[in-house]
Amino acid sequence: MADRDAPLNPYPLAEPGLWVERVGERTFAAGTPALFLDRDGTINVDTGYPDDPAKMVLLGGIVPVIAAANRRGIPVVIVTNQSGIARGYFGWGDFAAVNGRVLDLLRADNASVDMVVACAYHDAGEGPLAIADHPMRKPNPGMLLEAAKRLGLDLKRSLIVGDKPADMEAGRRAGLSRGWLVDGDATGEAGFEVLPLRDRDDLEGLLAAVEAL
Repeated sequence: MADRDAPLNPYPLAEPGLWVERVGERTFAAGTPALFLDRDGTINVDTGYPDDPAKMVLLGGIVPVIAAANRRGIPVVIVTNQSGIARGYFGWGDFAAVNGRVLDLLRADNASVDMVVACAYHDAGEGPLAIADHPMRKPNPGMLLEAAKRLGLDLKRSLIVGDKPADMEAGRRAGLSRGWLVDGDATGEAGFEVLPLRDRDDLEGLLAAVEAL
């Protein structure tokens, strides 16, 4: 017989397809800008549909950027699409294990994250996760808006780093003014600038922008 006192879901799910995890105990003044980061392909090597913590390897270039945000008292927020959950490739427990490993690897390099927001909704999913164009799924801005609401962030002054155009579009729709695209080119639209993140010079520019916050 199941334990009636056991929680129905042990994970920080705001709804069936939305993970919102507050990490650590750092507090921030209202109106603080944030550093938003995609996870797979931006913080760690993208293994496709990551479900094995042992395969997680950090992309070293981003670690000093996160550490710089930590020193400046800038919240660091991961915003990650996880359609593998909707597709049935793995579950929230696997996500928790992989994400925990990524956070542990960052801590070992003296870098930390303050919030993780993950969206599992996808039109190719199953059951309640089978939703097309969900407002929380990038390129929609829902995950950024959710973090801003919970942390009291100034989105206009915030930055986003990602490896896909959808990351940049989510930043633009959320009202950010700048984003850095891994292995991308400088593009953008009115009011939103997309900068490349391809080499050391680009990384120095991102570091300078974080320090300026």
